[in-house]
Amino acid sequence: MSEENSNNANNEGLLIVSEDACKSVIDRPSAFIAVENVFASMSRGDAYNFPVIREAIGYADALYGFKSGFDRAGKSLGLKSGGYWPGNAVKGLTNHQSTIFLFNPDNGKLRALVGGNYLTAVRTAAASAVSIAHLARKDSKVLGMVGAGHQSTFQLRAALEQRNFEKVVAWNKNKERLKNLQAVAEELGVPFESVDREQLCAEADVIITITSAFEPLLMKEWIKPGTHIACMGTDTVGKQEVDVNLVATATVFTDEIAQSITLGEAQHAIKSGAIKESDITTLGDVINGDHPGRSSDDEITLFDGTGVGLQDLAVASAAAKLALEKGEAQHISL
Repeated sequence: MSEENSNNANNEGLLIVSEDACKSVIDRPSAFIAVENVFASMSRGDAYNFPVIREAIGYADALYGFKSGFDRAGKSLGLKSGGYWPGNAVKGLTNHQSTIFLFNPDNGKLRALVGGNYLTAVRTAAASAVSIAHLARKDSKVLGMVGAGHQSTFQLRAALEQRNFEKVVAWNKNKERLKNLQAVAEELGVPFESVDREQLCAEADVIITITSAFEPLLMKEWIKPGTHIACMGTDTVGKQEVDVNLVATATVFTDEIAQSITLGEAQHAIKSGAIKESDITTLGDVINGDHPGRSSDDEITLFDGTGVGLQDLAVASAAAKLALEKGEAQHISL
C-alpha cells in the first residue's frame, strides 16, 4: 500500500480482502512482478523471512503452520496462516487453506486480512514462471508437467507465457486428473499428450513438478542436457520429487537457501552429502545480475521452489492496495 492508502486504511479500520476480490485484482503479470521483486529484495538483504512453523496437528491428517517475514523495501510485514487438509477435496473445498495477515510496520497494527487460497496458487505459479524466465533455454519448445492437482493449472498457464512452447506433455499418478491440464492446453491452443515419466523427461525442455510426493518421481538418467526443472511441491521435511543424483548433477537455484536445505528439494542431497549449501544460489542473485544463471545450452538447471512467506506478503500487499483503490475491499473495526 502507498503511505496515503495505508493511513486511510488505518483511519477506517481493518481492511478485509476476500478471495473473490483477490481474483479480481491480481492477475498473472502482477503476481509475476510481485514475486520477482521480492526475490530481488531478498537477495539484496532488504527482505527476510522468519523461521517457518509447519506441523502435523494430529487431526484430519492436516498440516498447519505459519510463514512470515518483513520486506523493508516494500514495507510488507505479516504472516500467512494455514495448511493442507487432504480430505477437503471430497467436501468440495480446496485442500490448501490459508489467510494472510498484514501489519503496519510503523506501529504494529493489523491493517488487512487477505484471502490466501487463490494468492497461494498464483504466487507459487509465479515463482516457477520467474525461474523459467531467467533460467530456461530461450528455444525451449516442450513443457513437461508432473502432477495434476489444484495448483497444476495455475502452473501451466503461467509457464506457457514464458516461452514459445509448442507442446505440453504430462504425467500424474491418477491419469483422470490430467483432463484439467489438457483442457487448459487446448484452450490456449497448445497440443497436449499424456505420457509416462521417462518419456516426459526425454521430450521436455522445461519440467515443472507440483506434487506432494515423498519419493523421487524423476531420475537423473532420464533428464536430457539443457533441461530446466522447477521443483515446486517439496515444502516439508521428508517430501521429495526428484532423484538426489539429479540434484547433484544440476546447477541448483532456490528462493531461500535456508529453506532449500531444510525442507526443500535440496534437503535430501544436503543430508546425503551429494551437494553443499554453497552449491545453491538464490534466484534473486540471477535477477539482480550478481550470478549469470544458465551458463550453457547443455547445463541442467533446477529451481527449488520452497515457497517463502515473503511471496505471500508481496502478492497480498498488492491485492490489498488494488482492492482498496478499486473499492473491492471492506473495512471493519476491531
